[in-house]
Amino acid sequence: MLFCLLLAVAGGLITLVSAPGQAADEPGPAPVMIVQPGDTLWDIATRHSGGRGRDATIEEIRRLNHLDGYSVDAGQRLTLPRRG
Repeated sequence: MLFCLLLAVAGGLITLVSAPGQAADEPGPAPVMIVQPGDTLWDIATRHSGGRGRDATIEEIRRLNHLDGYSVDAGQRLTLPRRG
């Protein structure tokens, strides 16, 4: 009986130690782009939306860059959301 208990505890410890959590992975830097002449926030969001949708991407870009409005200027550096 004691042997079974020790075996179960040892197995649990091995499982915890051998299975690294995803939260431990350090994310890389967020993607950054320089706005080109003629670019709009809608164009940028459409190109970088992935499966998230343009409107959600626009709002995430605005949040990441502390934008009050919806306009961007050529030469402006924008942090983009990570594609999930």
